[in-house]
Amino acid sequence: MGWWCAQKNVTLRLLNIYYKVGKKKIKNNWTLIPGLPPTEMDRRILEFQERGKLCPSRDLIKTKEQIEGIRRAGKLNTAVLDAVAGKIREGMTTLEIDKIVYDYTVAHGGIPAPLNYEGYPKSCCTSINEVVCHGIPKEEDVLQEGDIVNVDCTTILDGYYADASRMFVIGKTDPRWQRLVDVAWECLKVGEKVCGKPYVFVGDLGNAIAKHAHANGYSVVRDLCGHGVGCKFHEDPEVEHYGHKGTGMLLVPGMTFTIEPMINMGTWRVFVDEDDPYGWEVISEDELPSAQWEHTYVMTENGVEVISS
Repeated sequence: MGWWCAQKNVTLRLLNIYYKVGKKKIKNNWTLIPGLPPTEMDRRILEFQERGKLCPSRDLIKTKEQIEGIRRAGKLNTAVLDAVAGKIREGMTTLEIDKIVYDYTVAHGGIPAPLNYEGYPKSCCTSINEVVCHGIPKEEDVLQEGDIVNVDCTTILDGYYADASRMFVIGKTDPRWQRLVDVAWECLKVGEKVCGKPYVFVGDLGNAIAKHAHANGYSVVRDLCGHGVGCKFHEDPEVEHYGHKGTGMLLVPGMTFTIEPMINMGTWRVFVDEDDPYGWEVISEDELPSAQWEHTYVMTENGVEVISS
């Protein structure tokens, strides 16, 4: 479930990170454990930190037990989306999709994380055509031939979270819309490829994703981003899908996060639907279609592993 990049909060955070203009030092997020010798991982992270890079704090590094819990949540989350894939069709309402998500999740011991989260009224997000994300399932939203729809699910299992979304094409769509869906998938895989080794930066994957989208004539939404996930619904880091290499947080083994680029056919700018009484649905400013895929990953010593897809 894409998270709003709180631009004012980001600015304030960056101002607090830097000590003084000219020093170019980052707040020391990573610290050694008192009484224990530094590990090779400690040495590598501290080297980046001394160079003024933004590094994670230790609480973002999951234990083996936590990763196993997140992995189990991911298996259920993937199964929920598989259940949707087996039934989604023309003439179905998005409210019916929501029921599939809720029923399957609770029948297997899970909890749909979006339900009642900060006032969100349903168990998943169903975003059709120009709806970029956070589309609320409704009885009146009936899937039609040619629609493209993103179904976004986050599952809590035994206190652990996993998050993923998929695009579904209803019947046969306009070739231009199909190409948008395909390039959005390619953008996800481009970001994943950058994370094929640890100790890369969020800006590295964002830069690669934006280049691929722009090369194909599309834009990347900037107001929403991926995020850390696992022990909470939304954690650090904010995973923006554009930017400059070497910027953003360093991604190290043990971190769990989503990559979920939102790719627009037209402008990257978005707005919140005034007719949505809950204030959640995000729409492309020019009301041209948007597409998104999302996976949850764990960073390992050998690069990212998909936890939920």
